[in-house]
Amino acid sequence: MLSLNNCKAGAKVENTEKIAILQKLIQIQSVNGNEAAVARYLASLFEPYRESAQVEFVTYSPGRDNLVVTIGHPNGKQLGLSGHEDVVDPGDLSQWHHDPFAGEIVDGQLYGRGASDMKSGLAAIVIAMLELLADKTPLKGSIRLLATVGEETGEYGAAQLTKAGYADQLAGLVIAEPTGLDKIAYTARGVIDYHVDSIGKSVHSAQSTKGINAIDNLIVFYNEITAMMQGLDKIDPVLGGLLHNVDLISGGEQINTIPGKARLSANVRTIPAYPNQMIYDILEKLVHRLNDRSGFQLKLSYSYPEEAIPGRPDAPLVKLAQKIGHRIIGNRVIPVGSGGASDASEFLQSKARFSAIVYGPGTNTSHEADEYVEIDEFLQATVLYRKLALAFLEGE
Repeated sequence: MLSLNNCKAGAKVENTEKIAILQKLIQIQSVNGNEAAVARYLASLFEPYRESAQVEFVTYSPGRDNLVVTIGHPNGKQLGLSGHEDVVDPGDLSQWHHDPFAGEIVDGQLYGRGASDMKSGLAAIVIAMLELLADKTPLKGSIRLLATVGEETGEYGAAQLTKAGYADQLAGLVIAEPTGLDKIAYTARGVIDYHVDSIGKSVHSAQSTKGINAIDNLIVFYNEITAMMQGLDKIDPVLGGLLHNVDLISGGEQINTIPGKARLSANVRTIPAYPNQMIYDILEKLVHRLNDRSGFQLKLSYSYPEEAIPGRPDAPLVKLAQKIGHRIIGNRVIPVGSGGASDASEFLQSKARFSAIVYGPGTNTSHEADEYVEIDEFLQATVLYRKLALAFLEGE
């Protein structure tokens, strides 16, 4: 098992060992589960520093452990460094030219499921903390690793940690999701997945007047909600407009039977101008109004909604990360918006008030076959996070 036992005081972790840590993480098959194996492995890396690092497992369910590691001084500011332990399914293996769970290296690129999203970011923040411990670097405050379960399917690990108070002392948060080290996401869309179940009455299609067509009722809902969402036409200068897409419709039993059940599922990508509660109100009022009509029986439900993150491009954490990033990569680092949700949406609901950024190594191959990360960028990230943490706690 890899560890940093041989890292002498004042020394830095060798690049070969950093890469080996990332490879080991990719070899752990944490596809929408099995995060406990990731948590145990990461915790083992902190074992040589058990007197200086507080390591906590927070179990979500069997085989699924969040990991919280805190180092530094309890007095002073606390910086959160966060990454998720789960990955999405590799899909059709015939589309891969590299084993998705091997961590193969070819021409300076490390391949595997999670190489970009986001085990490279997770490994980099862990390595940064391990190097600070190995160096015995005095910290003017503390750093907290928040390694979460279930981000890919609803951020419920982050929600659990937030509810338990693990983000209540944060003064800033860095989510190591892949942006590339030349971009920092400071604002992000929210997300609402919702479902509308329609109950009708099945009869033989030759006697359709005796039945209630559940699909027809969903079509009425579809047309009305589409028009209502199109009316929400404010444009965020960074994120753009609100997006509403009906992505799944299913129903019916066979072609000569009036459908008695049907379901519609849709995805909404919100912006700060339209908070999630406003969308809930619109959906619920429409369902209630339609259910007042004869023959309608609609039921609304949600799946893991996340709030949009407003953010400011001139926030101190953004400016500091830009400065440190520029020093490391030698190029300008640009503040941008993100179209996807992250664990930041949950952590920002804690009792503390702090800025959060998404900033991490990776490529635009997330969730694709032959997902990869550039090794040089991953190694740069390990240095960047260490320097960013020190500068943040120093109050730069």
